[in-house]
Amino acid sequence: MSAQVSERPAKLDASKFRMLHTMVRVLDLDKSVDFYTRLLGMSLLRRKDYETGRFTLAFVGYGDESAGAVVELTHNWDQKEPYTIGSGFGHLAIGVPDIYGVCETLAKEGVKIPRPPGPMKHGGSVIAFVEDPDGYKIELIERKAA
Repeated sequence: MSAQVSERPAKLDASKFRMLHTMVRVLDLDKSVDFYTRLLGMSLLRRKDYETGRFTLAFVGYGDESAGAVVELTHNWDQKEPYTIGSGFGHLAIGVPDIYGVCETLAKEGVKIPRPPGPMKHGGSVIAFVEDPDGYKIELIERKAA
């Protein structure tokens, strides 16, 4: 039996909704925390081991979770092989003031940069794509200070 779709969509008051986090599964938690904190300048906001579930959650971000979205890094202790990155996940996006300088620094650290900085094909922003230690794509978008 399929779900019945109402003729009139429900009217949600989303004025108090906000994005909380994006979760990615990581193979090596320490390596991933280092990438997001040392190389991308986020802070480790909290980390907790769940002994009975055999996993650890680490939350990283650019500010307090009460003010903005963060990234949840999930490390399953028994995972021995890298995760397959599904076709549904796209990327995380981070605004940076000097995309060429950031990419130069990341390249010196051995970070993969599959799409070096440059203008978008259809004009507009200067972007680049880098990969975290697990191969997740991070889009860097140059955002000059106002």
